[in-house]
Amino acid sequence: MSKISKRAIKKTDTPTRNRKAAAPAQAGGGAGATRRAILDMLKREGELCASTIGSALGVTPMAARLQLYALEEEGLVAARSEPQGRGRPLKYWSLTDASAQIFPDAHQALAVEMINSVEELFGAEGLKKFIKRHGDMQRAAYGDKLDSAKTLGERVKRLAKARSDEGYMAEAKRDGRDWLLVENHCPICSAAKACTGLCAGELQVFSDVLGDNVSVEREEHILAGARRCAYRVKPGQ
Repeated sequence: MSKISKRAIKKTDTPTRNRKAAAPAQAGGGAGATRRAILDMLKREGELCASTIGSALGVTPMAARLQLYALEEEGLVAARSEPQGRGRPLKYWSLTDASAQIFPDAHQALAVEMINSVEELFGAEGLKKFIKRHGDMQRAAYGDKLDSAKTLGERVKRLAKARSDEGYMAEAKRDGRDWLLVENHCPICSAAKACTGLCAGELQVFSDVLGDNVSVEREEHILAGARRCAYRVKPGQ
């Protein structure tokens, strides 16, 4: 997330009504790190209020709010208000489409160009072979990393680690008897849009490397408009 400015927020970075309150938040000089942490939280968790963000980061709601206002001015976050009875409406913050520039894109323009070129030069069958080759390489790489895992949970955790290393911001979560593999970011989103077979291929790869007696279902999909991709991993009966 190195594209986020590391400079401390100046008074001119916050709305006029909050400028006097901005000074204490700048004293520690950690504004850049806090802003990066806020973007990461919103990417992983979805919309949050300033109080929740502040509590998680160990800062006051006002300090979190000041950072959010600065990010809003940069067009990276947006807020919606929700009525709270007789009190003041509560603001919930979320990332904007423009924030995609902050997260790894895995050279998407080049990837899209290569996909289009493969299809143009070798046709639909050539593209299918390309997708299969990509899946075979993933299957081999993930298989090596998961090979010594003794339990399904450990296999899902190792797969999440491998995917995170590739920029997917992945997590493994227990959900009753099942496991959830959650990917909060897609570093190949443009390529996946250009070639939907990539997503279908990855789903099959996950199913193959997680075990014969395991089912994998995609419950949320970024390409379908969801905030994240989520896969339910069910152990065999």
